[in-house]
Amino acid sequence: MSDKQKGMPLKSLKLPAGKLRTGPSLIGRFIGIIGLAIVIGLLLAFLAVLRYGNNFLAPEESSREVLVTIPQGATNAQTGDLLYKAGVIKSTEAFMWAVRIRSRIKKPVNIKAGEQVVDPALSVWENISLLEKGNFKFYPFTVPEGWSMRDIARAIESSGLGQGKEFLSLCYDRNFITSLGFSANSLEGYLFPETYSFPKGTPLKTIVKTMTDHFKKVWEKYDSVAATKGLSLNEVVTMASIVEKETGAVNERPMIATVFFNRLKKKMRLQTDPTVIYGLPNFNGNLTRADLETRHEYNTYVINGLPPGPIANPGEEAIKAVLNPSPGKYLYFVSKNDGTHHFSETLAEHNRMVNRYQRGGS
Repeated sequence: MSDKQKGMPLKSLKLPAGKLRTGPSLIGRFIGIIGLAIVIGLLLAFLAVLRYGNNFLAPEESSREVLVTIPQGATNAQTGDLLYKAGVIKSTEAFMWAVRIRSRIKKPVNIKAGEQVVDPALSVWENISLLEKGNFKFYPFTVPEGWSMRDIARAIESSGLGQGKEFLSLCYDRNFITSLGFSANSLEGYLFPETYSFPKGTPLKTIVKTMTDHFKKVWEKYDSVAATKGLSLNEVVTMASIVEKETGAVNERPMIATVFFNRLKKKMRLQTDPTVIYGLPNFNGNLTRADLETRHEYNTYVINGLPPGPIANPGEEAIKAVLNPSPGKYLYFVSKNDGTHHFSETLAEHNRMVNRYQRGGS
């Protein structure tokens, strides 16, 4: 290399024209294309939201109750179709997308089977929350004091909660009765009077157990009292069921209990009509002399002592009356036709009262 070349300044070296401008121009174009693609994508997404986002909104403005029954094991698509046909959502696809999104954001959506209450004035998201929680429709039925198992069976069937025959079959199922903690031939007397409420599809075993659990909770308060008096659970509930059927007047129940305990002490038969009626398979509402003379285990006109079990399901007041009877020597009572009774210590007085109140005498 010559001396001139060695001393040549670097700034005098020149690259071919256009080389420095070519690189930035290509990158710029590339960035421009990406930017345009993003804008187009955002525009398409915006248009999609405008087109499909409305499907996630409530189909109606006014709130109303809609019942939808979700079958056990139904898929999201099947559930969506049911809701769409019921007019609760605008689109099955929107429902399925909402389920997917919810499952990703929170946890897998688990919609409960059964008859549930939904609302077309709610969004897809809100109705999914209801179905997940289990917004079931509850059907109430009331068991008044003194109802028998047969009465309760009819109430359950009329409420749409199950078949009366199946209910009665459970009430006589000895294995089931034992599993509930009772030693009895049936659950008569242990289905506590109360207003109950269950969704359709509730197993009848669950309904029965709920009623007997209620009885157990009440009985806890009186178990030790019964033991102190030497009375078994069956004896208390049997006597309470008879007291319950004999009067609707709360203040008379302890006196009714006194009459029956006094008769038992004197080895007298109870001679109470409700027990006879309970033992008649097809009672037509007219108790006859022949009925009173027909021998069966519940006819207290012909058997001694208590019948083998309760004849109805007594309430707490009847149980209390049996464990706390009124003092007195009463052995008889007769209806005064106003919901109350006249109580007598002697047969002579009782006959006079029967003549007055039942035969129109003085």
